[in-house]
Amino acid sequence: MPFGLYLVLFLALPTVLAIASGVVVDGGLELSNLAALADPVILRTFWNSIWLSLLTAVVGAVVGAAICYAMLGLAQTGLMRTLVDAAAGVLAQFGGVMLAFAFIATIGVKGVLTGAIAEGFGIDLFAQGAWIYELPGLIGPYLYFQVPLMVITFTPAMLALKPAWAEANLTLGGTRLTFWTHIGLPVLAPSFLASLLLLFANAFSSYATAAALASQGSQIVTLQIRNALTSETLLGRQNLAGVLALGMIAVVGLVMWAYSVVQRRAAQWQS
Repeated sequence: MPFGLYLVLFLALPTVLAIASGVVVDGGLELSNLAALADPVILRTFWNSIWLSLLTAVVGAVVGAAICYAMLGLAQTGLMRTLVDAAAGVLAQFGGVMLAFAFIATIGVKGVLTGAIAEGFGIDLFAQGAWIYELPGLIGPYLYFQVPLMVITFTPAMLALKPAWAEANLTLGGTRLTFWTHIGLPVLAPSFLASLLLLFANAFSSYATAAALASQGSQIVTLQIRNALTSETLLGRQNLAGVLALGMIAVVGLVMWAYSVVQRRAAQWQS
C-alpha cells in the first residue's frame, strides 16, 4: 500500500496533470492544442531527442554488453568484479549539474584535457565552434551514464547462460562460434533488446544534464518544455508545455510497452 500510494502521488498524478494541462482549457477539452505537435520546430526537437537517445542507447548497449561479456571471466566475489559493479552503480546515477561540470572542466573550451591536447599536439578541439554546448556535446555525457546502466541491467542476463549449455554444445561437436550463434545470442537477444529500449527511454527523458550543459536554446524536447514553462513570449500557447509532455508520454509509453513485451520473452528463456 505505501508503494502504491507513492506511485499515485509521484507518477500517476503528475502524468494526469501534465496531460490535462495540455488538453484542458477553462474546464473544457481543447484538442486543437494538439496541433502544436505538427509544428516544424516541435517536430525538429522531437527528432533531435529521438536520434540522440537512439544513438546513445545503441552505443551504450554495445559497449555495456562487451563489458558484461568480459566480466564472465571474473570471479563473482573477486575484487575486480566488485569494483566494476560498484562503479556501474555509482556512474549510472551520476548526472545533472555535476556531470555537466565534469565535462566542461575536462573537455570544455578551457578544459584541462582541451588545453593539454592543444599544447601537446597543436590540435584545437573547438576550431569549428563550441560544439560541447550544443546538441553533439550531449552525446558524451549521455554515454557516461548509459554504459553503466547497461552493465547493471544486462549482467543478470549474461550470468543466466548455463554452463550445461556450453557443455552440451561441445558434446554434440559444436564450437564456440556455434554456441553463440545457436544458443548464446538467441537467448540473450530479448534481454539485450529490452535493455536497449530501457536505455532509449532513459536518454529520451533526461533533462538535468542537458539543461546544465546546453543552457542556450531548446534543442531537445525536455529543454523545449522548460522554455515553454519559463518563457514570457509564448502568448496564446500557454498549454504548449502540457502538449509536449503528452507527446513525450506517448513516446516513452510506447517504448516501455515494447520493453515489457520483450522482458516477458526474456523471462521465459531465463526460467
